[in-house]
Amino acid sequence: MGKTVENYLLGMEVGAAQSFGNMTVFPLLTPLDGGPEYITLREALERGVFSVTEVSHGGSVPDLQVKNTGDVAVLLLDGEELAGAKQNRILNTTILVAPRTGLKVPVSCTEQGRWNYVSAEFAESGNIMARSLRSAHMMEVQENLAASKEFRSNQGAVWNRIADMALVAGVSSKTGAMNDVFKAKKSDLDDYLKSFRAVDGQKGLLSFLEGRAVGFDFVSRPEAFGRLFPKLVRSYAMEAMLAAEVKGNGKAGKRGRKGGKEGEGQDDKSPSPEEAKAFLSAAAACDEERHDSVGMGSYYRYAGNAMVGSALAVEDKVVHMAFFKIAEAGAKSAGTADTMAGMGRRRRFRII
Repeated sequence: MGKTVENYLLGMEVGAAQSFGNMTVFPLLTPLDGGPEYITLREALERGVFSVTEVSHGGSVPDLQVKNTGDVAVLLLDGEELAGAKQNRILNTTILVAPRTGLKVPVSCTEQGRWNYVSAEFAESGNIMARSLRSAHMMEVQENLAASKEFRSNQGAVWNRIADMALVAGVSSKTGAMNDVFKAKKSDLDDYLKSFRAVDGQKGLLSFLEGRAVGFDFVSRPEAFGRLFPKLVRSYAMEAMLAAEVKGNGKAGKRGRKGGKEGEGQDDKSPSPEEAKAFLSAAAACDEERHDSVGMGSYYRYAGNAMVGSALAVEDKVVHMAFFKIAEAGAKSAGTADTMAGMGRRRRFRII
């Protein structure tokens, strides 16, 4: 692994745990510089300096066109969802769009049953794909990147995983839209969101579900991380909530932010900061490959230690990185990496 990303991982400070039911989150902090200035997708859309459209009137499922007319770069996260136009999509990779720049970006469809315009431009849905779906998606994209130098996914597998998630969640969607599952479960997800808060200077979060470390996201600027915090919490919480429901616990308990009493569905042993640091150390030991990114900077892909990960760095400054735990078998086959794969058909759910 290159020293830039390794230094970030091994130098990360782990804050005090916050918990709700079967989910525990550790804030991640670092004094390392945040690199170039940028704003989030939501900020850019609110300012009216960023647009996302189909690449043509006819559209192309695996591509969208973005245009940044502002004077500051815009950060798009892998798994972040765009809603509207001919069908909803997610970003296949993290992209930093330079000021005054237009790009064609690689995406995957998260709404199988629609191919007609509902708007000329896309809006943000407020969602990042659920953690286990996102990890499987990341692995498939990285395998295609290694083979073809393109950030492409397995679109059929994406649709299947969303269908499985909807089935377990008990949500029916006319168009098979991932966004419909998030909307239907908003109240439950809000219960999780209300129990977590970003702390001063926080740049990332590391999540444990049912006592096991499952992944983390790091964003180099605290103000940007703060804006992305609700999306990221809901991404991990969707998996936690479904795990609790399948185990028959319904909502996963109401444990307080700093521990508090055990809630229904809560494991007896709370994760420790040492376990969180061990997960970061395991990420630092992964094998690394460098690739050209879609936008600014360089893209790094990681594999090893039953993990998949990625990082975007600009001039030796890490802008975003994410690492996820995967099934041991998944290290050999992207089709089995996803912990939600087939969960609807099996009527069970497990956390990796």
